[in-house]
Amino acid sequence: MSTNLNKIREALAKQTQKNHEIFNYAIPDTWLAFDYKGSKIKVNDGNVLVNPYHFYQSLIEDVFLKQTSTELRSYYLDHPVDKGFDNGNWIRKSSAYSMMVRTSGSYDHDRTGKLEDQNLYHLKDTGTFLKTLAYLPLLKRMGIDVLYLLPIAKYSLKDKKGELGSPYGVSNFFALDEGLKDPMTGDDTTVNDEFKAFVEAAHALDMKVIIDIIPRTNSVNSDLIIDHPDWFYWIDHKDLEDYRPPMVEGLKSTLPAKKEYFKELFSSPSVEEHLHKFRKNPRDLNPEQWKKMVKAYKSKKNTKEILDLVQEYFDMSVAPAFSDHINDPQPAWSDVTFFRMYNDHPINSQPFLDELGEFNPYILFDVAKCSLNPGSQPNMPLWELLSDIIPFYQTEFGIDGARIDMGHALPVELIDMIISKAKKIDPNFCFIAEELDIENAQASIDKGYNMIIGDGFIREPRVYEGMFNAFAYSAMNLPSPVFACGETHDTPRLASRNGEEVLAKMLSVFNLFVPNAVPFLNSGQEFFERQPMNTGLDCKPNEAEALDKNDPYYGKLALFDRYQLHYLHPRRWEMVETMEKASKIRQSLMSSLVKMDKVYPLGFSAPWDTAAGFGYEGRNKMTLVIANTDYQHDKEHWVRLDTLPDAYNNEGTILKQIFSSEDAENETDVFIESTRNVRIWFKKGEVKIFEIKAK
Repeated sequence: MSTNLNKIREALAKQTQKNHEIFNYAIPDTWLAFDYKGSKIKVNDGNVLVNPYHFYQSLIEDVFLKQTSTELRSYYLDHPVDKGFDNGNWIRKSSAYSMMVRTSGSYDHDRTGKLEDQNLYHLKDTGTFLKTLAYLPLLKRMGIDVLYLLPIAKYSLKDKKGELGSPYGVSNFFALDEGLKDPMTGDDTTVNDEFKAFVEAAHALDMKVIIDIIPRTNSVNSDLIIDHPDWFYWIDHKDLEDYRPPMVEGLKSTLPAKKEYFKELFSSPSVEEHLHKFRKNPRDLNPEQWKKMVKAYKSKKNTKEILDLVQEYFDMSVAPAFSDHINDPQPAWSDVTFFRMYNDHPINSQPFLDELGEFNPYILFDVAKCSLNPGSQPNMPLWELLSDIIPFYQTEFGIDGARIDMGHALPVELIDMIISKAKKIDPNFCFIAEELDIENAQASIDKGYNMIIGDGFIREPRVYEGMFNAFAYSAMNLPSPVFACGETHDTPRLASRNGEEVLAKMLSVFNLFVPNAVPFLNSGQEFFERQPMNTGLDCKPNEAEALDKNDPYYGKLALFDRYQLHYLHPRRWEMVETMEKASKIRQSLMSSLVKMDKVYPLGFSAPWDTAAGFGYEGRNKMTLVIANTDYQHDKEHWVRLDTLPDAYNNEGTILKQIFSSEDAENETDVFIESTRNVRIWFKKGEVKIFEIKAK
């Protein structure tokens, strides 16, 4: 029974009775992917005017509550698991969509040109769990069955980046971001109720929910400081202004924090100067003063943040985190800090520190990469808390999986605690490793992860360098599934790279058919969004200026600013409709997609041809998925079929075309020639799918 969806529906019904007048409240037509029977006015620009209370009430009643819904717990605790896809390995069959609720549910509903916390109707323009429900039917239509949520926990606005701050600056793991609560339901529901309803709605559509957790870092203004100042690293407030990662002369740029570099590292004057900036935690420095500060913090009259009070009472501050790579040019991350995972210095560093003298707990590359440089005294109370985060979301909200942010930098023993606690609650819980290096795929599986992110977002856009083909053809040989993705929330958008919308569409479609890979769409990719959400990886200096200067979101980054996806893109339905058709074919091939002995890589006239393809063997038929990866030119490709079983490559055999990403109304069958090859004409970036009946 969908208890929380019903609770939201009842709250909306009450508000509908109070607010039954005609509203000039706009939603994009892409949010109307269900048969809404209420009053609506379609505007020529793609906006649709609705009564928001009635619209969301109807959405819940007509879409989610009519499905076979379950109690609030993991989807796979109430559904059978296919043999061989238990223990969280259901992700191998999935198609994921990355969603940042604050942005994915944002819309200028009163069309004032601004995203407001309170618009004309005293409702939110920024995204909420409730508003994001409207987009789920469209995602379902596109074949999406996993919602991958960027952080939804409470985050701090202290030293925030941009207009709204980063959701990765978490200040309380066990509280949801109150900004994701929708005022439409009034005081009848809480943000927890609305996230529970979101999970119920996803499960009603056979979608799973995966969240992003960040156990390595916390906000510099963490709620944990008041009880556990010893879990953080401290410096004098005066040193905050010029605080930065030290540069080490004699070492190359962006080196891993390995012991082999520590002699040069700890003999560097800049490192020694940096280490001397750190202080004991303020509670240990002056226990009585700390008690006074805590009393002031807990006073009903207090309006100050904890870090503001520490600065006031001690003139100290939490030290910001920075990259764990030596000589990484990135500046310090002003809004987050590292947790103190060990109560002593790293074992690998102690011999070098002993030569320099006594030092307080510090942040440096060795500490930041404690998976390589553990201490001997684990901070077990902290580890217990960190390993309780996922069980909290499992038992309270019924989530199905999690990505562990920067898990490869955490102690192996802590990762084991996190995974084992979650698996004890739900053996089918899925874990995604933020591991970009495919060489570490087996190590990730050994730690208990079900898949890795991989490096597709780096290699896929580089078609003319041969990197897309290298990724697609090598994925099937990895011990772990990877994401088949051309962009993430940290990278440039595909539609802004060379190849633009042609590249974006080609990769989005072909990624559905990369063997041993999980298709991954980044929010907005389906609308050819150009503006990155963040400029973290593989970005040009001017990456944030991808939009026209007259665009209201020019220069803004969704990870930090108020941002609305371009839902009214002129070609907004093109990708949706293409992905819908392609996803249905993908689903029909699933039994072959997940068995590598049923996959046949296709060759072309030369290794450097701008083409890629696979054959998938089913019962008495072979399905060929072939792409012209040249996003600039129409081309004829000579496709070699000599890797296929003899039953499918006889002279005169017909290849029946069943799909084209570009020209569905003009599909043309082709014949296998005497050389067991076929010549097929493609438009630029076109993906075609053929069937061959066995002879």
